[in-house]
Amino acid sequence: MNRAELEAYILDNYSTEPSYPWRKYPGFAVFRHSSNQKWFALIMDVPKSRLGLQESGSLHVVNLKCDPILIGSLLGKTGFFPAYHMSKEHWITAALDGSVPDDQLKLLLDMSYEATAPRARRKQSK
Repeated sequence: MNRAELEAYILDNYSTEPSYPWRKYPGFAVFRHSSNQKWFALIMDVPKSRLGLQESGSLHVVNLKCDPILIGSLLGKTGFFPAYHMSKEHWITAALDGSVPDDQLKLLLDMSYEATAPRARRKQSK
């Protein structure tokens, strides 16, 4: 899945448009819940060297909130990196170059969306 495909998937499945909060980084797209404004995805174009790769150029990636237990197993797979500019304990970076299977990326996106969703208010007992 590439960047355009992921952005279309987010719009189709979550009815969420990107925001671009940084003038210095006009290509960094933030996707938020409309109700609580929490981020569930951040798409960026990052220099490969910043991800620990020895290649030149840049790579489109997405940051997703993820269960810390799952992060450890994902980091051993192709296309996954420690979170770029986010908490490495709760976020992971995935490449948008086709190295991460589409179904896995969609599952992680769904998990990130749920992890950042507003919590239902509990009724207070009398």
